[in-house]
Amino acid sequence: MACSTAMERTGTVLMLARHGETEWSRSGQHTGRTDLPLLEDGRAAAAALGRRLAGRSFALVLASPMARARDTAAIAGFGGPELEITEDLMELGYGEYEGRTTREIRVDRPGWEVWTGGSPGGEALEEAAARADRVIERALAVGGDAIVFGHGHILRILGARWVGQPAAFAASLALDTAALCELGFERERRVLRCWNDTAHLAL
Repeated sequence: MACSTAMERTGTVLMLARHGETEWSRSGQHTGRTDLPLLEDGRAAAAALGRRLAGRSFALVLASPMARARDTAAIAGFGGPELEITEDLMELGYGEYEGRTTREIRVDRPGWEVWTGGSPGGEALEEAAARADRVIERALAVGGDAIVFGHGHILRILGARWVGQPAAFAASLALDTAALCELGFERERRVLRCWNDTAHLAL
């Protein structure tokens, strides 16, 4: 469902923008700390994301230090002095599973998934959840709307934590490349106003 610009809002709005496509996101390889560039299709999707966000202003703009997230922010029109880089938006660390696909990992570990099986030498979900919580705290304290540019798994964890769920709840929150999400409030309750909006990519 596309995020509505006409929706009545109360409280802070936190927008999540996943980076555009890379070689490994296209192939399904787990990409944590490997600093891959955007593909041309990924750059085009980032530009479409910028058109979707045209006219929106944010009191806080954050991005992961990885090039694919920073470049998505810049191409979308948020690469100026307002952009702040934070390691709290780094992708989940996959350890020995970096660069491998789920299908390859399941040859040795049938039924494996990152949300329950972990990664040898990788980052614990609880550690990633603590990073997401810090991003949420900053967004709530800024006194206006916020947007963050990051990666699939950490943004899914951020969505889970926004609604008070454990990091593993993110398994139920699929997120495509260059997708947009809107986190906000219904009265005093934190809610997912919109999730995995890719309508701008079809225009």
